[in-house]
Amino acid sequence: MAQSLDSLKTKYQNVLDAIQQANGSLKNVNMEGDKLFIHAEVANDQLKNKIWDAIKHADASYADLHADIAVNPSIQPPPMAAEANSSAPRTYVVQAGDSLGKIAQQFYGKASEYNKIFEANRDKMSNPDAVRAGTTLVIPA
Repeated sequence: MAQSLDSLKTKYQNVLDAIQQANGSLKNVNMEGDKLFIHAEVANDQLKNKIWDAIKHADASYADLHADIAVNPSIQPPPMAAEANSSAPRTYVVQAGDSLGKIAQQFYGKASEYNKIFEANRDKMSNPDAVRAGTTLVIPA
């Protein structure tokens, strides 16, 4: 049974929201036969991938959707996306059983990089072997 424009827009509302959050340009949303057609532009491939992730989250097969998500570099990315690309340090809340080596492995791919995290967090810890669960650590780039 074919779905209506309203029911498909409701189903894919998270996609429309993601386009808006990406500061994207929504060009067209209408029915094409029994499928919802979405045509939009976003600033870069990273944002385009986020839109596709939202589509797959709504329906992994997206058989009732035709999406044309284009990259238009003249579109200004949202401020949050620009900040994510900056060298601002990340944070991590230590979990029970964590060590600096384990955290370094997660963020840098090498446990031996633990000292980089230790040096950035000397105000919170005096010994790299004594990290406490619940501590919020700065993870430098």
